[in-house]
Amino acid sequence: MNALARRIETHVREHATALGLTAPQAVALRELTEPMTLRELAQRMSCEPSNSTFVSDRLEEQGLVERRPHPSDRRAKQLVLTPKGTALRERLMASLSTESPLSPLSDQEQGTLQQLLMRAVVH
Repeated sequence: MNALARRIETHVREHATALGLTAPQAVALRELTEPMTLRELAQRMSCEPSNSTFVSDRLEEQGLVERRPHPSDRRAKQLVLTPKGTALRERLMASLSTESPLSPLSDQEQGTLQQLLMRAVVH
């Protein structure tokens, strides 16, 4: 597991760097599948909210995300990809899928692996 995790981390870092991103910025873009709060992003990134704030600030400076009022919580803000951020996220996702450490597995095997790992994490 550790060897695979290191290979995936290296893969993400290399592809992020090629796109002018840091690995945490790439992880944030990968996880921003929909508008979400900084706290939600931190959970998806498996980091502290202060770290997701730092990463989000850098993404906002690059014009990749923007903060908008939360539709149902006046105290919260949501992060939303800008058109530029959406385009870069699409490039990132395409890049990450090439020569992935999981490429030797079929789509069905990757799905099974994901289900098994999610089940292990939940318990």
